[in-house]
Amino acid sequence: MRRGNFQDNTVDYAAVGATHAPDLMTYPPERSIPAEASWLLGSGQARFESSADALLSWGALRGAGLEIRDVRPASGPMYSGVAFDAEGTPVAASRLDSEQRFDADGTPYVAAGTTIRVHGRVRGMNADGELRVISATEESRRVGFALGTVSSSVVSGEESFMIEWDESDGVRFVVRAFDRPVALAYRMLPPLVKRRRTALFQGYLRAISPLFTTPS
Repeated sequence: MRRGNFQDNTVDYAAVGATHAPDLMTYPPERSIPAEASWLLGSGQARFESSADALLSWGALRGAGLEIRDVRPASGPMYSGVAFDAEGTPVAASRLDSEQRFDADGTPYVAAGTTIRVHGRVRGMNADGELRVISATEESRRVGFALGTVSSSVVSGEESFMIEWDESDGVRFVVRAFDRPVALAYRMLPPLVKRRRTALFQGYLRAISPLFTTPS
């Protein structure tokens, strides 16, 4: 198991980690618009592992048509935390995790504290921005991360991506987000925020789901 969390005052919103709150859709951060979606990707360990690897190598963002630029891992080793069983007993020692993985192009995998710049458009809407990985999780049946806005985005907020392999053998992709309009057009026309978010979610699904894979 690997788990990391990173929080500091460089993200441009206050409710850091709110995408993990079970009541996000009912009580979103102030002036923000929440969203969530869940899709069944298939079943089995192989599907879980391949989907998790695609996610951690920025596959969801890239597959949605976004270009990943200027990937800057956090300086120094990240603290991976400690795991607990259902009774609250520690089951793994805390450790400093200095391992760094890279994709075929040499881009570092997702890790807590990493800052990236994304560039692109979704259905004609701006998707540029500087983002930071505010948490990353790698467990035996759950893998994912959360991204928070730092600057240069038309909205302010957070989105989380999670691949879950449940006890019935199903592998599910869950995405949650909240967006507070920043750009004037989005403040004047809130439906644009929902339209932009829907387009991003659909792009993430196309990237991760085997149903959208085109044979080479």
